[in-house]
Amino acid sequence: MKATKNYQFWFCTGSQDLYGDECLRKVADHSAKIVEALNATGKFPYEIVLKPTLIDQASIRKTFNMANNDENCAGVITWMHTFSPAKMWIIGLQEYKKPLCHLHTQFNEEIPYDSIDMDFMNENQSAHGDREYGHIVSRMGIERKIIVGHWANASVQDKLASWMRTAVGVMESSHIRVCRIGDNMNNVAVTEGDKVEAQIKFGWEIDHYNVNDAVDYVNAVSEGDVNALVDEYYSKYEILLEGRDAAEFRNHVAVQAQIEIGLEKFLEDGDYHAIVTHFGMLGGLKQLPGLAIQRLMEKGYGFGGEGDWKTAAMVRLMKIMTAGMKDAKGTSFMEDYTYNFVPGKEGILQAHMLEVCPTISDGPIGIKVNPLSMGNREDPARLVFTSKTGPGVATSLVDMGNRFRLLVNAVDCKKCEKEMPKLPVATAFWTPQPNLEVGAAAWIMAGGAHHTAFSYDLTVEQMVDWADAMGIESVVIDNNTDLRAFKNELKWNSMYYR
Repeated sequence: MKATKNYQFWFCTGSQDLYGDECLRKVADHSAKIVEALNATGKFPYEIVLKPTLIDQASIRKTFNMANNDENCAGVITWMHTFSPAKMWIIGLQEYKKPLCHLHTQFNEEIPYDSIDMDFMNENQSAHGDREYGHIVSRMGIERKIIVGHWANASVQDKLASWMRTAVGVMESSHIRVCRIGDNMNNVAVTEGDKVEAQIKFGWEIDHYNVNDAVDYVNAVSEGDVNALVDEYYSKYEILLEGRDAAEFRNHVAVQAQIEIGLEKFLEDGDYHAIVTHFGMLGGLKQLPGLAIQRLMEKGYGFGGEGDWKTAAMVRLMKIMTAGMKDAKGTSFMEDYTYNFVPGKEGILQAHMLEVCPTISDGPIGIKVNPLSMGNREDPARLVFTSKTGPGVATSLVDMGNRFRLLVNAVDCKKCEKEMPKLPVATAFWTPQPNLEVGAAAWIMAGGAHHTAFSYDLTVEQMVDWADAMGIESVVIDNNTDLRAFKNELKWNSMYYR
C-alpha cells in the first residue's frame, strides 16, 4: 500500500535513586529483558526501543521532547518499575504530544513467597509506583491507554500490539490529504461537514479540484501503458462477457485502466492519500471510475463516494492501521443498501454503485461491464465478488454541528442465502450487533451515515481508542447495546461536548 513511516515505540521505565545504584542496575536489566522478549515474540507490528531509566524531571522532560521530535517515534510506553514520584513527570507530560500507553505490569509474574524480603519489595513495587504515576496523568487529564497484566502474558502482548496500530493511526491522521474530484452531492446532509474543523481536529487536508484537472492526467496516459494494465487485468480476474462483444468489452475495461493510471499519477504528484468522486461531476471522463477506484483502494488509498471526504479519510486511516497485518481480511468503503427482514436471517446488503475494495473479497473476482443509470456516461467496468465472512467493524464519522462523532458498530458478516445474478456489483452482507432491529435503531438514533469505513481487521476497542486520542465523541453499538441506555448515553454526551 501507499507507504507510511518505519515507526518505533519507545519503552520508558520510571524509577528514582532512593534505593541506590544496585537497584537502578536491576531496574535497567529487567527493562532490557522485557523489551528484548517482547520484540522476540514477533507479535508486534513495530519495534519497541528501550530508553534509559527515567529518575528525575530533567531526564523525563528530555526524553519526552526527544520523542516529540523523532518522526519515527509513534508513541511512548511507560512503566513504573519502582516508586517514581509523580510531580517530576508533570513538565514532561505537559510537553509530550504523541500517543501514550501506561503498561501496568511488573518483572516477576508470581510473588517469590519463600525469598521475598524488603529489598525485593523496594525494587519491585509497580503496584505502588504505577498508581502514583497514574494519578498525575489522570489529574492532568491526559488521554492514554492503560494495559494491565504480566508483560509475558499473551493477552497483554496482544493488547499492546493492538494499541500500536491505533497509535500509528493517530500519528498518520495528521498526514492524510484528501483530493475531492468534484463536490458533495447536492442536498445530501450526512456526507457534508466542517473541513476546517476536521483539519484542526484530525490534521486532515481536504482539497478540491475540478474533475478536468484529473482528466488531463488520464488523457496523458500512453496506449502502451493502458494495454499493459489491461493485460494484467485479464490475467488476474475472470472476464465475464455475459453476451457482450469481446472487443467492445475490452475497450470498456481499457477506459478504467487509463483512469486508474491517470488518477494514481494525479494523486502521487499532489501527495494525496484518499480521493472522492461524484457521478454527477464527470467532466471529460468516459466512465464513472469503478474498477479504477477499486484498484486504488487495494493499493491503500482511501475513497468516499459522492464527495464523502470524511469516509474517504477514514478508509485511508483504517488501511494504515491494518498495514502489514498478517492474514488481513480487508478494509473498504461500503454503503448500506437494502434489508433482509426474514426472521432468523436478518441483515443488511452492503455494496455501492461500483467502488468496493477487492481486499475484502472471498473467492474469484470477475470483471463485468454493465450500464449505470447515474452519470450519463458509457457502461463502466467494475470488479465483482462477494465478501468474506466473520466479525468486522463498520464506522461512520459524522459532523454533529458542534463536534464530530464516531459511530462504531460491531457486525457479523455472512454469506447471502442466495446468489444475485442480476446485481453487477461487489457485495457484502452483515448483521449489525446486537441484532438488526436494535443495531439499526441505534445507528439512526446516533445520526450515522449510509456510507461506512469497514474493516475485518480492526476492533471496536481500537477505533474507540483512536477517537479518544483525537478528543472526539465515540459511541459503540455491539452486543451490549440497550436502546434505553444508548439514548441516555447520547444525551449525556451532548452535555459533555456542549
